[in-house]
Amino acid sequence: MAHKPLPPLPARNTAAALHQAYLRLAAAINAATHAHDPRTRAAHATVFIQMEPDGIRLTRLAEKAVMTPQAMGELVDDLERLGYLRRVPDPADRRAKLILFTDQGVEALEVAFAAIGDVERRLAGELGDDTVAELNRTLARIVATD
Repeated sequence: MAHKPLPPLPARNTAAALHQAYLRLAAAINAATHAHDPRTRAAHATVFIQMEPDGIRLTRLAEKAVMTPQAMGELVDDLERLGYLRRVPDPADRRAKLILFTDQGVEALEVAFAAIGDVERRLAGELGDDTVAELNRTLARIVATD
């Protein structure tokens, strides 16, 4: 059976380039967090990235991460079992639960933030401070674009 040939690759694919850059940079951060606690997985970063300081409901966490609540719930359950998160009644609606960091979760954030600092310093060393600053401004504009 004959297959339709693939179209030519786009001359530019910014989304793919950003994804590949993200994977490379995230690998360094994930390696640091995994060295701190080998029970952690790269998927856990999705939860940590989307958390909010005063807690967050599971549905909002899933929405921010563009995941189903069921998939996010599995990650939260895992992190709660590992001692990084806890669920408490939401003061605004006692039927709902807020997800919060435990002290162990805050320590993991500190490890991740130190790794992020290392990544930022390496990028600045490779690209220069001005280029990294411009990259961050550009990425902020992309995020803000509708």
